[in-house]
Amino acid sequence: MVELGYALSSEEHPPNDLVENAARAEDVGFDFLGISDHFHPWTSQQGESPFVWTTLGGIAHATDDIPVGVGVNCPIVRYHPANVAQAGATVAEMLPGRFALGVGTGELLNEHVLGDHWPEHAVRLEMLEEAVDVVRKLWTGEQVNHHGDHYTVQNARLFTVPDEQPPIHVSAYGDAAARTAADIGDGFWSVGPQDTVETWEEEGGEGPRYTQLQMCYAETEEEAVETAHEWWPNDALPGELSAQLPTPVHFEQATQMVSEEDIREGSMVTSPDPEAHVESIREAVDAGYDHVYVHQVGPDQESFFEFYEEEVFPAVEDAELA
Repeated sequence: MVELGYALSSEEHPPNDLVENAARAEDVGFDFLGISDHFHPWTSQQGESPFVWTTLGGIAHATDDIPVGVGVNCPIVRYHPANVAQAGATVAEMLPGRFALGVGTGELLNEHVLGDHWPEHAVRLEMLEEAVDVVRKLWTGEQVNHHGDHYTVQNARLFTVPDEQPPIHVSAYGDAAARTAADIGDGFWSVGPQDTVETWEEEGGEGPRYTQLQMCYAETEEEAVETAHEWWPNDALPGELSAQLPTPVHFEQATQMVSEEDIREGSMVTSPDPEAHVESIREAVDAGYDHVYVHQVGPDQESFFEFYEEEVFPAVEDAELA
């Protein structure tokens, strides 16, 4: 049966609001939380990008039992994997038994900020594989010396480590990435009902399969479309633009091509009918995902929480999806 999660959008909400939303999601009855790790929002309208690791500390103290995953961190350019290892180990200690690290090859939007070269995707996959190896070595609590093709770690030891290493879930949007994810990961992470999960399974991938769905709930579909177009027009951008554009300004220029009709006809659910939300979740389950978490676009989170608690959750149960 599917587990339903709530997406904490670091691009849209300040850190204290994210912490409050995490606690509210647990109270409402969501099964898990996923939080994004961005240096920039996609557009200036979204307006936020708090440091995810600090926010996670607040979430650890504001929640009781709900599992929390980073979806996803890029441990290869802006972060050195040794820093990710220390950050992840600390959060795992604060969220004992309920933290998962999601990793991927990143987007230029976030990773160019230190002035480093942005490698082609095949090279980034090699870097990701080595980075995950470094993280796992450091999570043993032993002293680590690593001299690889991309990273050096010298006489490094983490003294704050959890008793059990948290799982690492790997993101993939193509067959090559899916093969790497199957090889190095403890689970799979994606956005939308991507069929890449099939390649991951064929290549021997094991573990939970996460995907994020974009929603915008409002009293009317027209209001939802307007809100989504204002706050999340990047959802309708085609191809690899999301990985290759370097700044929010470039995304704003690209999304000038996105109309409200594009939002209405796209993959984001904007209907106030709970059955439309159930159908989107069902499509993800049919595609092979067992952990589906929903991102409510825009500032109004409370109406979304009430709608899911009162209407969507019962409809999901009636549909025998959860």
